[in-house]
Amino acid sequence: MRGKMGSRGKTVRRLAGALAGLFFALSISGQAGSWGAAPVVYAEEKKESVSENEIKYVERSSDRVITDDDRFDADEDLLYYMQSLEVRYHLDEKVMEGLHKLFDSAVYYIANTEMSLTELWSYVSSVKGNMESAAIAQVTQTTSEFLQVGDNWQTPVVSYGQGVSIVLPIVNFGTEELNDLIVEPVISTLVTEWPFEPDTTNYLQTEPFIPGCQTKEAAMANRREFTFHFKTRSDVMTGYYPLKFRISYTKAGIRSEEPAELTVYVKTIGKPGSGIIGGNGQEASGSKPRIVVTGFETNPAKVYAGETFTLMIHVKNTSRDTAVTNVLFDMQAAQEGEDKTNTYSAFLPTSGSSSVYMEQIAPNTSADIEIEMTAKADLAQKPYVLDVNMKYDAGTVFDLTDKASVSIPISQESRFDTSIPEVVPDNIEVGSQSNVMFSIYNTGKTTLYNVQVKFVADSIAEASAFVGNLQSGNTGNVDVMLTGAAPTMDDGIVKLEISYEDDAGNVTTEEKEITLFVSEPMMDDMMMGDMMGDDMMMEGEEGGKPKTGLIVGGVSGTVALAAAGLGVFFKLRKKKKAAEAEAAELAELEKDL
Repeated sequence: MRGKMGSRGKTVRRLAGALAGLFFALSISGQAGSWGAAPVVYAEEKKESVSENEIKYVERSSDRVITDDDRFDADEDLLYYMQSLEVRYHLDEKVMEGLHKLFDSAVYYIANTEMSLTELWSYVSSVKGNMESAAIAQVTQTTSEFLQVGDNWQTPVVSYGQGVSIVLPIVNFGTEELNDLIVEPVISTLVTEWPFEPDTTNYLQTEPFIPGCQTKEAAMANRREFTFHFKTRSDVMTGYYPLKFRISYTKAGIRSEEPAELTVYVKTIGKPGSGIIGGNGQEASGSKPRIVVTGFETNPAKVYAGETFTLMIHVKNTSRDTAVTNVLFDMQAAQEGEDKTNTYSAFLPTSGSSSVYMEQIAPNTSADIEIEMTAKADLAQKPYVLDVNMKYDAGTVFDLTDKASVSIPISQESRFDTSIPEVVPDNIEVGSQSNVMFSIYNTGKTTLYNVQVKFVADSIAEASAFVGNLQSGNTGNVDVMLTGAAPTMDDGIVKLEISYEDDAGNVTTEEKEITLFVSEPMMDDMMMGDMMGDDMMMEGEEGGKPKTGLIVGGVSGTVALAAAGLGVFFKLRKKKKAAEAEAAELAELEKDL
């Protein structure tokens, strides 16, 4: 620490005055939600050493030891820079608190350290970099993951010396609009990195906006296509060249400091003897091996939320002559949750470690990695991405990396319950109707599609009810009139076949039962008496004169016998085996009559 504080006091007082002016301005402008008035305060504070028509020159490169004035200039420069970051990125109070800590630490270090002028401004530059990183930490994470190359991209094939037009489809898979896009290819003068003639023409292209979309189809429909015209180099090598494009954008009023980068490939055909190039831009003789994921399996095949499953991933070393060693696979599942304070991995390894080590994979050889994981119980029914990060050595090259992703579909158990059905009335005659009412509750966490109910029994006419789609937690109501079609010959059971579809169209059917008896219609007593009386009158007439005594006696006896026979008839008809006995007894009655 420096021992002299006399001249230091002046510097401290000047800086304190500047800070006091800043906080006074901030307290006034803060009522309007802005920190923008501070620069005026500092400009006036410096007027004591700068005349009205004079521009002060600040020396920043020298071997001389710094003075208190140099320290003041450095502190003031950092203060201005901190304020500009706040205005540029609209930083909140929490981020500004972090920047103030960086600033206070830098002021203390500058005030108590002997150094040259060059070292001072080098230190100031490093502090600015730290401030910038802290300020944009929340900005640079917003959009690059949503910018992708469209599915309609097709790898062009070009020969040496030919001209070619590259159409780059850019898709915004995010839900927020991107504005003021700038797209520019990353060119090089090296034939191993860039297959086209390095032209001085400005390849930069712009686009006012790409709208945000809720679905992949909408995002593809709203894609933007950028066309670039190149001429293939005459000394181009044969193989696949990566073409990298950088995209800058503005999202929610915030400009991306680091552009997103998209990579596509072009297949080139070079002159005989021009050499071969690998997909990573290196010559085949020195190309690095690649580990690719060729597929995966889960056991069980269908994974439900909350269950433990075994994941087997198939990988392959695509190099034909180089083995990869010390291979480390690290599986990282997608982060879920509604906000940053409640995020969690969709899958958790049961062993506690998400890494799998493999000593070696021989050239052009496949291998399998296996890990047991548990799916979170509250996952929605959809596919979830699992990133496979790979780190390995190859020959004399160390710490090579690759990355691949697999999508694991997660299902939720479909469940429903019903209320107790109401059957009114529960005993009807053939041709009559009964009203059946009950409710269906979706007690699962997934939607039930095309819910319908069919009523099946020999005693009723065919009937059904369509309920439609039931979201999780919703209720559907069934209200159906059932018509008696035939007498009940069993226990009166009517089956309810309740069916629904999942999001893949697979149909599930469950059965429930109700009781409904159907009987033959009863004949009216007076109608029966009239019919029997008419028959007896016709048989008892003699020469047009009825035999009154015979008619009355015959009718009375006949009615009595018929009533008794019919009573037995309707009782016995309720049982299938009694039908024949009933017919025989009626035949005997008719014979006696």
